Amino acid sequence: MQLKTTHWWKIPSHKNVEELKELEEMRSAARLLREGGLVAFPTETVYGLGADATKEEASSAIFAAKGRPKDNPLIVHIGQKKQLTQITREIPPVAHQLLHRFCPGPLTLVLKHNGSLAQTVTAGLDTVAVRIPSHPVALALLQLADIPIAAPSANRSGRPSPTTADHVWSDLAGKIDILLDSGPTSVGVESTVVDVTGKVPVLLRPGGITIEELKKAIGKIEMDPGLLNQKRKPRSPGMKYKHYAPQGELWLVQGEEKSMIRKMRQLAEQALARGKKVGILTTEEHQDQFRGLFVVSCGRRKEPASVAIRLYDALRRFDEEKVEIIYAESFPQYGLFHSIMNRLWKAAGGRVIKS
Repeated sequence: MQLKTTHWWKIPSHKNVEELKELEEMRSAARLLREGGLVAFPTETVYGLGADATKEEASSAIFAAKGRPKDNPLIVHIGQKKQLTQITREIPPVAHQLLHRFCPGPLTLVLKHNGSLAQTVTAGLDTVAVRIPSHPVALALLQLADIPIAAPSANRSGRPSPTTADHVWSDLAGKIDILLDSGPTSVGVESTVVDVTGKVPVLLRPGGITIEELKKAIGKIEMDPGLLNQKRKPRSPGMKYKHYAPQGELWLVQGEEKSMIRKMRQLAEQALARGKKVGILTTEEHQDQFRGLFVVSCGRRKEPASVAIRLYDALRRFDEEKVEIIYAESFPQYGLFHSIMNRLWKAAGGRVIKS
């Protein structure tokens, strides 16, 4: 792939959507998207890599830049709810309920598309995943471009998702045209994906909106078998392959809290004795239990949102130190921790040790 000149533009984080739409950098980025270019931009979840979702050549460039398998569909981002009718065949009543409650925000809906999108975006399926982000820079860009934008996470495929512009630059400098930098993202894990094409909505990917919040809004919701049975692959975009992974070998350690921490310490000492460079992924409450080891904190166990925000940055820290084997703390499967554990299990490639 021939290297591009990547422009890194800092965008003020304090401006509202209308103010942002007046900035020349934002207008230039929107114009480049309409011309078929690649723009990385912040959303409330992670940074996305955007291209025109209606053009085969533009959307194919996303796959080339990321090194992403072509059978992995992309999430389409739009700036206004009215754009849904331009790319979908129908919007079921439950979709309207979810849109009213959670959009703009970290929610993606799977709907039947009307054939107006590039086949590379839908991977040849009759459905498309669509969301309206709430980040003002994302909304301003999407409204200025006024076209559906395919935008998976702005990282090399398989790597931890980017929550800062530095992460994007590390992975994609020279492969994209523009990077819009508006500081760290506020949610830290990707959007929740819900399929609303059947009789009962199906959770395909847990994310920034919890299953408890979804049930409160719409009542019954089922879970994709790929989330319940770890031997089956989920159907959601971005979840089919090993994902979110650091370069070192990550192991999830599960069990009662005290025995889990003891087991992590024991495993780390055994790996050190084998000459391995070892890392520990833990929370602030347990940092002191691993003195003498390379420790990265991913937030506070009693504040799940802090773990979500810091998780991907923490995983990238191990790569910076060239850590060979990582032992990670596990979390209970409820609320936002459900989404966090989903990402950790994917990052570990299913490697789990019971304490």
